[in-house]
Amino acid sequence: MTEEYIERENAAITKAYKELLKVSYTTLTNDDKKLIRKAFEVAMDGHKDQRRKSGEAYIFHPLAVAKIVAQEIGLDATSIAAALLHDVVEDSPDYEIEDIEKEFGPVVATIVDGLTKISSLSKEKDMDVSLQAENFRKMLLTLNDDVRVIIIKIADRLHNMQTMDSMQPDKQIKIASETLYIYAPLAHRIGLYNIKTELEDLGLKYTEPDVYNDILDKIKESKVEQDDYIEKFSSVIKNSLDKEHLRYTIKGRPKSIFSIRKKMINQGVSFDEVYDKFAIRIIYKCDADQHNEKFLAWKIYSIVTDHFRPNPIRLRDWISSPKSTGYEALHITVMGPKGRWVEVQIRSDRMNEIAEKGYAAHYKYKQGNEKEDNLESWINRLQEALENPETNAVDFVEQFKLNLYSKEIFVFTPAGDLKSLPKGATALDFAFHIHTEIGMKTRGAKVNNKLVPLSHELKSGDQVEILTAENSKPNTNWLDYATTARSRSKIKSALRENKKQIGEDGKEILRRKLKQLKINLDEESVNEMVRFFKLKTSLDLFYRVGVGTIDNTMLKSYASSRSNAFMSFIKNRISKKTPIKKEELEKEEVTLKYDSLVFGKEEEKLDYKLANCCNPIPGDAVFGFLTVNEGIKVHKKNCPNAVSLQSNYAYRIMPAKWIDSTQQEFSAKIVLTGIDHIGLVNEITTIVSEDMHVNMNSISFESNHGLFSGKINVVVKNNTIINRLLEKLKKINGIDKVTRV
Repeated sequence: MTEEYIERENAAITKAYKELLKVSYTTLTNDDKKLIRKAFEVAMDGHKDQRRKSGEAYIFHPLAVAKIVAQEIGLDATSIAAALLHDVVEDSPDYEIEDIEKEFGPVVATIVDGLTKISSLSKEKDMDVSLQAENFRKMLLTLNDDVRVIIIKIADRLHNMQTMDSMQPDKQIKIASETLYIYAPLAHRIGLYNIKTELEDLGLKYTEPDVYNDILDKIKESKVEQDDYIEKFSSVIKNSLDKEHLRYTIKGRPKSIFSIRKKMINQGVSFDEVYDKFAIRIIYKCDADQHNEKFLAWKIYSIVTDHFRPNPIRLRDWISSPKSTGYEALHITVMGPKGRWVEVQIRSDRMNEIAEKGYAAHYKYKQGNEKEDNLESWINRLQEALENPETNAVDFVEQFKLNLYSKEIFVFTPAGDLKSLPKGATALDFAFHIHTEIGMKTRGAKVNNKLVPLSHELKSGDQVEILTAENSKPNTNWLDYATTARSRSKIKSALRENKKQIGEDGKEILRRKLKQLKINLDEESVNEMVRFFKLKTSLDLFYRVGVGTIDNTMLKSYASSRSNAFMSFIKNRISKKTPIKKEELEKEEVTLKYDSLVFGKEEEKLDYKLANCCNPIPGDAVFGFLTVNEGIKVHKKNCPNAVSLQSNYAYRIMPAKWIDSTQQEFSAKIVLTGIDHIGLVNEITTIVSEDMHVNMNSISFESNHGLFSGKINVVVKNNTIINRLLEKLKKINGIDKVTRV
């Protein structure tokens, strides 16, 4: 590093320091300036040998954080000094917290100590998510020491986000995800709306760069059109506002990239279809009289709505009852020029300052005799929640975020990408959220590095990994595991396709079998068989032949009923059965014939009675209730007595559901014995899995002095399949005996 370079750098540091004093929102006294100067000198000394990843001197970082604290947040000299010192104790061996207290007093020392603790927490390597949440809880505990700790931490995070370009991509994603997960909601809650918006936009820039850049380019393209629109809007109301001698400014405020992205997802629309990409803000000046301030806001409202038709549903009066963050304004949505809805925000100078500076402005305007304000009561409530040992840390972080993201959970991919899903989403929903193909090939899932069932409900902060296999495909149980509309519709369409394929194979099998019985497969015979087997569509028939539910014996009984033409003619005349309509017959769906009730996770068939209070019928959503004298009583889930039974006797409730026994899968245990030889187990599993396509739940083999015995648990749809499997296994060389237990 040349002397010339060092000289230029020192000049830049001096310039940054002078700028810091110049831009302070609060007026600095001479004592304030002395305090900040001393803090700057200590920071310069503490970081003298340090450089950032970008290569610049480290002191630029505390200076930038102090500038955000002074200018954007508007805190006092104590906070500016603490911001300059926030990394000194952690990064320099020459300074301890006691030295800071001796030099700057207990208040600055408390803030710096809180910031040092938070910083050391986030540097722990490879911490799991619940530990991370626990650390956020500890970070929020510092609120009790001094709320400024959190505010300076948010400023520190903002500057880190602004200067992340020289970091590795995986680090960028981790920091950006963490920012969206906790720091943006925090900034919102403390009332730092501008910083919250910037944090969200920067978070999106690193988690979804393509989306971010695409929206950014489109905003730039539409800037001229937007300015023109605001000019048109202003020109309509200017004369009326001037007649009332109001002092005001009208400006456009573009919506953030993050909020436009959110609207596009929630409303399922493109960028061009988002109608409120910007808001119009009218900021008026008024004296300190609070009543007059409110009166003027409604006067402006009246003028705006004289010229533009308002949407009454979209009126938000946060002047009469401010938000819990302290935010005050009047928001209206009106039909503006060119027939477009546009949001108009009406604020006084004071309200605007509170909206932009949050905590700092709030305290600038607070009267000495005012009751405890919202921020203080929120901190007190938060303190109680933090100290509640029963609250799980991850749950707490969720609760803390209050209503901001209440209907969403945020989970991480193994690469650290942040994904948002509806509350209650499962591991299987996550798989389909990543990509339909991944969902279709899902074999299992890991949450926080532990294997979990596909039905496992995800919580905010979970890191989810999906395990896939080429031969995996959806089965009917998946519909019990999936909760989001997207994943359920994908599973249903995959199951339909699978059933159609089985149906096509079944049609060919049926054609061959009927040929042996000297019957042609045509519309008439299909119609007869659908009626004979009490089905609804031709696909029902072909599917059941394909899976083996309708076997040779059943087809023979159909053929014999058909051969007795005279009897069948009489039967038809008596029952007057009309042929099934062609469009009904050819429907491309396998209908469910609910004819059986099963209980528990194992789906066992047990004796039961139907409850008289709600009279459930096949197909209803039901549950079983274990009575004292009458065995299992089955109730509808929306039965009038359901709530009291489930709350008072939860331990006697049994899950139950109606099923179509022709499509149900059953477990069967097969026992094999014989002479052992190399490759025997491979031959057995090949026949079970590859030749017969039967699913195995468990398998065990033992060899003893050349003889072997084995047990296999398989899942099959019917007897025909199990019998065919037993026959095939008997033909393997060395197998002596195959029996079904």
